[in-house]
Amino acid sequence: MKNNPNKKLCLVLGDQLNLAISSICSINKKHDIVIMAELWDETQYVKHHKKKLVLILSAMRHFQKTLLDKGYDVIYFKLNDKLTYRSFTEVIKVCIAKYDIEEIVVTHPGEYRILKEIKSWNKSFKVPVTILDDNRFISTPTTFEKWASARQQLRMEYFYRELRKKHNILMKRNQPIGGKWNFDTENRKSANPKLTIPKPKKFKPDAITTSVIKFVNKKFHAHFGDAEPFNYAVNRQQALKVLQHFIEKNLPDFGTYQDAMLENQPWMFHAHISFYLNCGLLLPLECIKKAEAAYSSGKAPLNAVEGFIRQILGWREYVYGFYWYAMPKYQKLNFFSSKRKSPNFYWTAKTQMNCLHQCIKDTKYHAYAHHIQRLMVIGNFALLTGLAPKEVNEWFMIVYADAYEWVELPNVMGMTLFADGGMLASKPYAAGGNYIDKMSNYCNTCHFDVKQKTGEQACPFNYLYWDFLSRNKNKLKSNQRMALSYNTWEKMQEQQKSAIRKCARKFLRSEEMQ
Repeated sequence: MKNNPNKKLCLVLGDQLNLAISSICSINKKHDIVIMAELWDETQYVKHHKKKLVLILSAMRHFQKTLLDKGYDVIYFKLNDKLTYRSFTEVIKVCIAKYDIEEIVVTHPGEYRILKEIKSWNKSFKVPVTILDDNRFISTPTTFEKWASARQQLRMEYFYRELRKKHNILMKRNQPIGGKWNFDTENRKSANPKLTIPKPKKFKPDAITTSVIKFVNKKFHAHFGDAEPFNYAVNRQQALKVLQHFIEKNLPDFGTYQDAMLENQPWMFHAHISFYLNCGLLLPLECIKKAEAAYSSGKAPLNAVEGFIRQILGWREYVYGFYWYAMPKYQKLNFFSSKRKSPNFYWTAKTQMNCLHQCIKDTKYHAYAHHIQRLMVIGNFALLTGLAPKEVNEWFMIVYADAYEWVELPNVMGMTLFADGGMLASKPYAAGGNYIDKMSNYCNTCHFDVKQKTGEQACPFNYLYWDFLSRNKNKLKSNQRMALSYNTWEKMQEQQKSAIRKCARKFLRSEEMQ
């Protein structure tokens, strides 16, 4: 016999942890039900970093408490050692059997596989399913599709400009403040190791988080990384403090040093709020408005504020729209036919290449690395050595606490690997050791010599870069942005080209690549 008749069943996913999310805003707390579920399949479709599991599970449990405090009727399915539900379909089935549900409501998920599952419920449960726009984003997939359909090439810069105009962000009389749309040229300074870098905002684990850490260490002991020490925000109040800390302490220097890398400085001047934006604890517009206010009040320069806003209003919004525009075929693309397996040091950080050692060590310890470490060191190496897109996508999904498929897939396939052949980016982000030497101090203590182009002591990035261009000449020679590099390659003596290819072959067969 059914009891407690209700009208709507509101499913809140683990990355939608905000009272302002569209699904929660659509229900009546007096008679509707909210359900949340920790699911075995969601922890295992890739073996997430332990810190990511702690972050999400603790944030979900804190959000359940917030909902209960606000008077919502919440059914919470918790992972435990006895009864564990595998999928959202299973928990929906349980709730429909128990309650008189007239409608299922959910905010649009961030992953194609989950959307596919949700769309099957109309037929499975004979109950209407309403999927609402995800207001964790400023734009929508429909808006992006309309914008994209009118263009032959899709470039973030122009989508970003449209959103700046539409939402009147850093604009004056319909023109960009400062007279130009971006200040990239001012945001590429390398950092002096003696530079004073503010320490990140940290939080001591409370009883809920401590319990989750213990559970993760027991249940997911074979997963990558360490659960402890854990000091990230797990509720909205803490996340807002992280944002404020960034605005006050880091933002003034963020722009200038946003591409810089230093040994043992994983955070630099970055906000590291992607953890909280991507699980819903923070919303994009509030972050943008705080940065804009810092510029208006003279507390942060324009290059820093615009650079920060572009990461959210530009890249974040662009890759979200692009993901839904390009899926599901996008995940199978492989422009260079790359098929090499990821080397073991991607998991251990044990490599003689100091740049990779530093970046992977930071990743393993923090479940975080900033965008230049990901793109121009770890990702650049994956591109140059021809690692299979499937391997690289899985690795990025596993190791980073801010990774969800909507953001990870376009960044890896389009920006990092150029596996889409130029749908997202205008050229491969390939570089030799000189770029890493310019933007970091990693090369100073490396086993290899960044100044040497070939030979036993040469930086592998140097010969791998030219070998990559040589191998893929037929696919890249018509790309105008690669013309200068190919010009240089063609002017090299055959003896030099032969030495480059020989070094690359030897390296790709070495123990380092196993």
